[in-house]
Amino acid sequence: MMEKLISFDIKADFGMLKKPDTNEPVYLTFNMLHKPALLGILGAIAGLKGFVKNGELPEYYEKLKDIKVGIMPLPKDEISDKNYHENGNFTKTIIAYTNTSGFANEGEPLKRDGKSIKPGDTLMVSEQTLVSPAFRCFVLLDETVDEQKDLVRNLLNYQAEYIPYLGKNDCSLWWENAREVNYSVFEPDETFKVDSLFLKEEAIKDGTKKPRYVPGKIHSLENLPFMYFENLPTLYLEKPLFQYDFRPYAFTNHELKEEYALPDSPSLIKTETNEVIQLF
Repeated sequence: MMEKLISFDIKADFGMLKKPDTNEPVYLTFNMLHKPALLGILGAIAGLKGFVKNGELPEYYEKLKDIKVGIMPLPKDEISDKNYHENGNFTKTIIAYTNTSGFANEGEPLKRDGKSIKPGDTLMVSEQTLVSPAFRCFVLLDETVDEQKDLVRNLLNYQAEYIPYLGKNDCSLWWENAREVNYSVFEPDETFKVDSLFLKEEAIKDGTKKPRYVPGKIHSLENLPFMYFENLPTLYLEKPLFQYDFRPYAFTNHELKEEYALPDSPSLIKTETNEVIQLF
């Protein structure tokens, strides 16, 4: 096995990672990039087929679902002093779309807001949309597998077979800072901080090191402790439903106690730049 850890930063003007359990009056988005969406981006870059036939999982998912990935909101840009997110939360806005072509609702009449929409009528949709989302992604790829070898080549050379997008094809994206990263398995022997999203199965509150308060010291508002939680898709369930399987994830600047148990261990790695990342 010839595994390489590839890191790259993705940025988009907008993103819409639609939640499947929301409909009217506004479609809602996940805040964080999740693994099935990242696999779709990687599939576009590698040139693998997407959803083609109802009742079948796409080619990119079948061929890439077993690779390990890590995801973290992009850290503050030290050069431009730009914050991409606030404690893990990205800026969001509501965008209204009006489709007057008549092709958006062909077939049987639809029900929306209690009104019947006939085929060919104007379709109006409001979507919650991420504004300027940015993530650092880590993918562990095996170059003895053809698709993964192609993915390593395309990522490092900034080539894509299909245009990658963040959730919907209106939200195209590109990536930068692609590189191979040296890493080692991380086994904490003292308190530690995870820089990426990580799977959470135990309460974090009881597993964190309490920050020490120093009387009279001026404390920066930028580094106040925070915890961010979100239930995110981690994979697709198989037949007959093909729905998302959800797991709880966390993102925090708290230090965790050495004994705090992370699921799917050992899955923590430490990069050459001292980032502690969970691969899942």
